Amino acid sequence: MEDNTQSNEKNTPPKHRGKFEALDNISLGISIVVAVILGVGLGLLLKYLTGYAWTLWIGVFYGIAAAFLNVYKAYKRAKKDLDILADDPKYAHLKKNGYKDDNDN
Repeated sequence: MEDNTQSNEKNTPPKHRGKFEALDNISLGISIVVAVILGVGLGLLLKYLTGYAWTLWIGVFYGIAAAFLNVYKAYKRAKKDLDILADDPKYAHLKKNGYKDDNDN
């Protein structure tokens, strides 16, 4: 009897999975801002320590690069999820024939 309930628990998704995925997507915007702010802070610290003004731009560059990396990781995660969805048998017709709206001629 216990084996049956354990197999059912493995097949059902977690109750609040959608909410956590939505929060993860919202956090992308926050992580972009934080990455740029941390980069500027690093640049200001380098400027203070070295005395050279151009070191500020090193920090800005690292912050922007980190923001782009966050966007790229989110894109790869979303693409993986959509590829899994595309392989779903419910959407096989759309994958084969494409999407056509009733208004298309």
